[in-house]
Amino acid sequence: MTKRRSRGDGSLFWHEARQRWVAVASLGYDPSGKRIQKRASGKTKTEAKAKLKEVLRDHEDGLAIAPTGYTVRDAVNDWLMFGLVGRDAATLSACTSLSRTHVIPSLGARKLRDLSAEDVDRWLAVKAKTLSTRTLQGVHSCLNRAVKRAMARDKVKRNVVELCSIPKGQPGRPSKALTLAQAEAVLTAASNTTMHAYVVLALLTGARTEELRALTWDHVFLKGEPDASPPIPPYIAVWRSVRTGGDTKTRKSRRTLALPARCVAALWKHWEEQGWDRLSAGDDWTENGLVFASAVGKSLDSTNVRRAFRVAIEKAAGVNAEEWTPRELRHSFVSLLSDSGVPLEEISRLVGHSGTAVTEEVYRKQIRPVIQTGAVAMDGIFKQDQQR
Repeated sequence: MTKRRSRGDGSLFWHEARQRWVAVASLGYDPSGKRIQKRASGKTKTEAKAKLKEVLRDHEDGLAIAPTGYTVRDAVNDWLMFGLVGRDAATLSACTSLSRTHVIPSLGARKLRDLSAEDVDRWLAVKAKTLSTRTLQGVHSCLNRAVKRAMARDKVKRNVVELCSIPKGQPGRPSKALTLAQAEAVLTAASNTTMHAYVVLALLTGARTEELRALTWDHVFLKGEPDASPPIPPYIAVWRSVRTGGDTKTRKSRRTLALPARCVAALWKHWEEQGWDRLSAGDDWTENGLVFASAVGKSLDSTNVRRAFRVAIEKAAGVNAEEWTPRELRHSFVSLLSDSGVPLEEISRLVGHSGTAVTEEVYRKQIRPVIQTGAVAMDGIFKQDQQR
């Protein structure tokens, strides 16, 4: 005679229609009062019992609502749908793209409870052959955050992704800077385009593209403050960016920059041209007060700016437009200042870095490599010895 199973151990029976042994465990009630039941099945009684024990063990470990078939794909999709609420559209788009392209195709079918550190290590090693280190960090972060959310909701016991280190990926495309001749060619090529003022301002002030896209006319002072004591020349207040909340990248990034004469002339011309755009658009114009806007006054995204920039400089002598991006105008600003002998400390202040370390690390290829101060001073000190 078959021994009756103890209370709380679940039930086990033969399902004639499915021709399988079915194990059922009652795990209490959900918040609505509905009974929570988990089922497992096997071809043999032993297999079904083993699955039932696993369900009960998970229940004792606190995984009362974890479905046995819950996969990495389910965890990632849940995170994308509910875990990024309130984030800006760019963050959501980037996380979705990384997850759909790199995480789900490789690991999505794996049951989350079966995902091991070895699985994650092998996946990252394969991705490191084609992705940059920065992109590897991004895909690892997406998976890590998805599993962490699943663990907080009793879908899995622990987060193995957090235990895996990120390997070094492929080197990304190095940033570069325009030479003085190339910079003049770019300014000339862009002079009769809608991007002229943008290119001039980016190249001659070093402002970030995210700062220029958020720049408004009430932060532009083309006449300066001539009645101040001492008089203040024309300037722009770089106090905003397109980041969430409108904040600049760092606190030091909020800065007020005097405008070179070429920038003042380009902005006056741009202001007049935007006035004609406003008249042409009529009721379609959306007033946002933006210095750099679309033909109907709306904000520009990075893709708009990059595409328009490449069109504007495609006829520049000695420059392949497809190889350059707007952010490299900022690198060129640093390079040209460094070549002119401007101290690193002053350059870091102009570009809004919190210190010289960032300027030197990020723009080290553009910083003048030969520090001549010591040699010049020593030549002066030991001038008599030099003459012998």
